[in-house]
Amino acid sequence: MTEQNPFKWRHFQADIILLCVRWYLRYALSYRDLEEIMLERGLHVDHTTIYRWVQQYAPELEKRCRPHLKTCNDSWKVDETYIKVKKVWMYLYRAVDSEGNTIEFLLSPTRDAEAATRFFLKALRSTADGVPQAHSLKEKMAQPATVANPATSAPRVINVDKNAAYPKAIADLKAAGILPEHVELRQVKYLNNLIEQDHRFIQPFPNA
Repeated sequence: MTEQNPFKWRHFQADIILLCVRWYLRYALSYRDLEEIMLERGLHVDHTTIYRWVQQYAPELEKRCRPHLKTCNDSWKVDETYIKVKKVWMYLYRAVDSEGNTIEFLLSPTRDAEAATRFFLKALRSTADGVPQAHSLKEKMAQPATVANPATSAPRVINVDKNAAYPKAIADLKAAGILPEHVELRQVKYLNNLIEQDHRFIQPFPNA
């Protein structure tokens, strides 16, 4: 995909491709659902073609849209829920700010301190300004300066549930210098009602 014309040589127009990708990302639709929706509009697009569009253009859309997203505040609410993704059960970690704006999410096969650490690293990267990425989790922990700039990305407070993995993950990040010592961790259940209520509306990821 080129910067000048990312849709060069495509059989369908750019607006059709972007519409399919946006609908797939925004709503609980499968690729076959979108194939049927397009057919109702007089366009025959195979579901495998839509799948390839999503794989190619979704990352680019995220990269281009992220700078324009509303800035999140420094009060994070973190929680995880168990969902099925293509017939496989996974843990979905999510973080929102105090106004309900999504900060980051992560799918993980495990629910432990390592998964929590990986999620916090991802969330810190997403709120940092131009932070380079290390090659592995161990490298990130060994070289905290390459992971996040605490002055620009660290939250003031992180609200979590009673999961014992969170204090360990936070302690490890502080020990590595990735998270400033002043960041407060709160394990008070009612403070996370916002994200826990929001999780009720999350549906399993559709199969292709």
